[in-house]
Amino acid sequence: MRAAVRPATPSATSLSDRWRGCRDRLLASAAFQRWAAAFPLTRPIARKRAAELFDLCAGFVYSQTLAACVQLDLFETLRAGPSDVATLASRAAMSADAMTSLCEAASALQLLERRGAARYGLGPLGAALLGNPGIAAMIRHHAALYADLGDPVALLRGQDRERRLAHYWPYALDHSGATLTRDSVASYTALMAASQPMIADVVLAAYPLSGHRCLLDVGGGDGSFLAAAARQAPRLALKLFDLPEVAAIAQERLAKARLADRVTITPGSFYSDPLPIGADVISLIRVVHDHDDDAVAQLLAKARAALPDNGVLLLGEPMSEAASGADGVSAYFEIYLRAMGQGRPRSAARLRELLMAAGFSQVRQLRTRIPMIAGVIVAKS
Repeated sequence: MRAAVRPATPSATSLSDRWRGCRDRLLASAAFQRWAAAFPLTRPIARKRAAELFDLCAGFVYSQTLAACVQLDLFETLRAGPSDVATLASRAAMSADAMTSLCEAASALQLLERRGAARYGLGPLGAALLGNPGIAAMIRHHAALYADLGDPVALLRGQDRERRLAHYWPYALDHSGATLTRDSVASYTALMAASQPMIADVVLAAYPLSGHRCLLDVGGGDGSFLAAAARQAPRLALKLFDLPEVAAIAQERLAKARLADRVTITPGSFYSDPLPIGADVISLIRVVHDHDDDAVAQLLAKARAALPDNGVLLLGEPMSEAASGADGVSAYFEIYLRAMGQGRPRSAARLRELLMAAGFSQVRQLRTRIPMIAGVIVAKS
């Protein structure tokens, strides 16, 4: 006699979905929200969630408050000490009432602090920003991103409209670099140079290069990372590979840094050209996340081919699921790279898969001082 078929046991996933469904229905209930806000044990959670939801709604106002402070050089103005509203308003060519509104908003965000009646000084976040000029440069270039996000649904649907951010990063439109001019690459090269010291500090603290003979920095921009590596490892030979117009900027910058006799610069595109050989370590600093999987696979394969046996690939970039704050990193880069037109934020696990597929071994993720700024992975050829 044939045994009766027993109904399938719900999977862990379906049970999880059921539990989350109950949770979501509860949280969506106005009656439950009123009860949670009134009950002493749940009141702190309810207030926290309300504040988080408000921050999501008000986030654009926060970012524009920050942008206004940067555009007006307000933090730099207050570097020497507090100032009164009338002086700040005159310097910014706006009314005292408008400046008061900006200063009050910035104070609420800890960018500024009230220092008596109608006087303001730097707040903890404004002071921290002064120590990282690359952040101010990033904020200034966000005007292109905000323009693209004026209609976020159209952006996500891929509807025909000019993307300002893609033009800011013109290699997203011309992978070969054949049509790029000095002017078209100058803005993004300067932005990368401004933020590179902060990134280089994080990467080189996690993986010092003093044990290597020669470093090839692929997508090396104006040579800022090479310059930082040269200071850390005085005997390290240097190579740089980037698009022709960017490579020309690097040639000038590194010559001014008195590194011309230590560096070899090769112009080219990894889409169509092989990478230079001769280095025992290749660095990809904030390069991989700018490109789609197929391009990354091609780049990693070329890096593997350019390295000798037991050579090292050093990869440094923001990674999703890396540490506290990674959710914000993922949210930012998912939309930012969509506006740019290529690339994806990737987890360390996904990067490991791509590296292993390209023939690398002994793939290790290293701890960094500020994981939200950059994670570091090293792999052996």
